[in-house]
Amino acid sequence: MTTAKNWLLDQSPNSKFQASMGSSYRMMRQLVRNPLAVIGMLILLTLVLAAIFAPLIAPHSPMGQDLGARLLPPSAENWMGTDELGRDIFSRIIYGARITLAIVALVAVISAPLGLLIGAISGYFGGWVDKVLMGITDVFLSMPKLILALAFVAALGPGIENAIIAIAITSWPAYARISRAETLTFRNSEFISAMRLLGASHTRIITRHILPLCTSSVIVRVTLDMAGIILTAAGLGFLGLGAQPPLPEWGAMISRGRTFILDQWWVATMPGFAIILVSLGFCFLGDGLRDVLDPKQRGS
Repeated sequence: MTTAKNWLLDQSPNSKFQASMGSSYRMMRQLVRNPLAVIGMLILLTLVLAAIFAPLIAPHSPMGQDLGARLLPPSAENWMGTDELGRDIFSRIIYGARITLAIVALVAVISAPLGLLIGAISGYFGGWVDKVLMGITDVFLSMPKLILALAFVAALGPGIENAIIAIAITSWPAYARISRAETLTFRNSEFISAMRLLGASHTRIITRHILPLCTSSVIVRVTLDMAGIILTAAGLGFLGLGAQPPLPEWGAMISRGRTFILDQWWVATMPGFAIILVSLGFCFLGDGLRDVLDPKQRGS
């Protein structure tokens, strides 16, 4: 154990792999020293495990209806009660973790690389390319994300796939702005000039040298934005434009439960708690990653 630790903390690594592993180890050590970041990691780990092992964790089918057991309060049989169709709310929340995780992952995979690339190209080339790309970015940033997502879903049609596309389209501008700002700080650096003198193409410089330098800031922003993505998806589901019944999507569950909010409060409250808890988990983890990955934060 000590030998492995010394190998990771070696100030003179013998290979690129050793340097990378040592850097990751130091960041993880710093991350686990942040109590809120640890709480965030535990919450998100619980979300992932719930999504993976939902058939083993959920005591009932998320789709199975029992009208004789409709609107039952929380009990030993139904931990979070039942909804208007007699479905177990706890089981539906557990299976809903799969939908939430899929939405978050797909939006991040689509929007973050797109925004990263657009921002890097804009900052690297400057001039009219920068004006055009940032002009388009500013148009998207000037409108509220939820309203813009509603417009896209209205055009594409209701459904979870269209909701993911709409949220991704509205999320990339923030990453483009961050990537552009990072690129402007080193586009005229000596190592970039050296690559040009060696005959490297613009594509190689952007993909091999600029994008990796912008990645850490974008990762932090993606993690912090996950809470907003979850809330946007829940908002679309609440309005009937996201996941469609009978899928156990948390926003749609709240929408169905609002009819019974005064007498059967658990129908809407339980999925609401799930949304709040997971959103807090992403916020806590993102705040910890910012402290670890941002040199300015590390130096303060």
